Amino acid sequence: MMPFGLFVLLYLTGHLSAKQQPGKNLKPPDVDCLLLDLDYVHCTWNGQGTPEVNYTFFNRFHHEKEFSECAAYISENSTIIGCNHPFEDLKLKRFRTFYTKLVYGNNSFEQEHDDLKSKVKLNPPTNVTVKNGSDSNLWFYWNTSLGNCVESEVRYRINVNKWEVIKLSAGKQSYCINFPSSSSLYELQVRSTMGELCCKSSFWSGWSQPVFWGSKRKIIISPEPGRLSVQTLLLYVLGGFTLILLVILLVHHERLRIILIPIVPNPGKNLDEILTHGNVEKWLPISKDLKEGFKANFNERTCSVREYSRVPQSPSESSDDSTSAVSTDQTNCSISIPANESECLSSSCSSSTSTLTSLSEEGNIVV
Repeated sequence: MMPFGLFVLLYLTGHLSAKQQPGKNLKPPDVDCLLLDLDYVHCTWNGQGTPEVNYTFFNRFHHEKEFSECAAYISENSTIIGCNHPFEDLKLKRFRTFYTKLVYGNNSFEQEHDDLKSKVKLNPPTNVTVKNGSDSNLWFYWNTSLGNCVESEVRYRINVNKWEVIKLSAGKQSYCINFPSSSSLYELQVRSTMGELCCKSSFWSGWSQPVFWGSKRKIIISPEPGRLSVQTLLLYVLGGFTLILLVILLVHHERLRIILIPIVPNPGKNLDEILTHGNVEKWLPISKDLKEGFKANFNERTCSVREYSRVPQSPSESSDDSTSAVSTDQTNCSISIPANESECLSSSCSSSTSTLTSLSEEGNIVV
């Protein structure tokens, strides 16, 4: 039992001591460095989050024997996150390898940087001016400290519209806008970077302070995002009310709905009837009178046909029936007879007549 209690006591003691020494299991932070305007080295180590402890920072260039401690620390929420350390002749030293070291207690983390030559960030250009020259052009001027090593980029806009960006060649410190309009407002800015002549940098400076030229009379400044002017709000309300009123009119007035939203014909339905049933009349715009004219008309009056035939009788039958006659009479001229039925009647009548004639010759059948 005693060994187990001793083990627990040692474990708790070690756990508490680890909490009291936060730097014991530190992870090496990643140090990122820039050369600001070739005046000093700017290094930070909070890219992966706020450090757990406050480190002491040391740095040196190649061929320098000893590390020098940071001259000006950068803090955030009482935690040191960076350092600005001035150096002389950084224009040449930036091509050398740079070494950094973070120290906390017995922990020391060194890092090597050999890409400072492409990590130069200049300050924004100064003495920015604009004026209308004697040649009626608008001239824009500025100053940079490194002369031909610097490439510049100008942007300007007219009446607070979209920016137009122009990249200039190395060493140029002026830009010209041809024949500007005095009734418009021009806003100009410039920024710079290290050019190809002095090892191209991947960082641009910030934009300079803007300068203005021209008139502000016709400028319409758009409202801030998230805020609507009174005129815009009234237009929205009026547009919504008009839309609701139009919907009500369309629902309750059939004639107005047909005028504003005409019914679109469905040609597929009529085409299907033509192909399936042959109803051409439903597709073609044929008038009712013309359509009636193509219908068959068999309302002609028929003629009456009468045929008489005398049939000789025997003496025994003459006392009962003195005379006998066969008569086929079609006198109803008002009945309309279709063509196929009239032909059938004609053929049947002919056959009946021939039968009666043959029987009458024999002299013993009366129909």
